[in-house]
Amino acid sequence: MLKGILEGAILMIMAQGETYGYGLHETLADLGFGDIPEGTIYPLLLKLQKNGQIVGVRHPSATGPDRKYYHLTPLGEDAVTAFQGQWQQLAGAMTALITHGGDHDED
Repeated sequence: MLKGILEGAILMIMAQGETYGYGLHETLADLGFGDIPEGTIYPLLLKLQKNGQIVGVRHPSATGPDRKYYHLTPLGEDAVTAFQGQWQQLAGAMTALITHGGDHDED
């Protein structure tokens, strides 16, 4: 489940503007996602690229080698919208579970 959440988080970050792999790592850490190994992020970026949800473009870097910046495609924008809906549903279910302690009425 975390991998799906991480994919959604990456897409949502990209919805705010293009970014590069290490920048994603730093943004996720700043948002409280904990210490996610960089080796986890790059395979997800490749997967999202293969799925046509993001595109990567190399840009020169003033501090070293070129950086590959990623941005959403229209398919990626659709994935963000879908993720937000799924997240709202999951958040509602988890809130109900926490609030009611797993008690539910059975017919």
